[in-house]
Amino acid sequence: MAAYLYLRDSAGPSAYTEERTSGIVVDFGADKRPIGVEIIDPEAVSLAELNRVLAELGEAPATEAEVRPLRAA
Repeated sequence: MAAYLYLRDSAGPSAYTEERTSGIVVDFGADKRPIGVEIIDPEAVSLAELNRVLAELGEAPATEAEVRPLRAA
């Protein structure tokens, strides 16, 4: 099961994607701003790894409470 973290409210369609780490793909809009993060396997991606990618993008870190539902069986 994959998960998606939206970074913008009305970003429109993705113009291109970049794989940032094994298991994390970032979607960018036509204006080259990140619009979302796809987490291919939430069980395999640590919170620290996700937050490192979010920091690289200039986004606020995710909390354990925010990602906990992604790891529910």
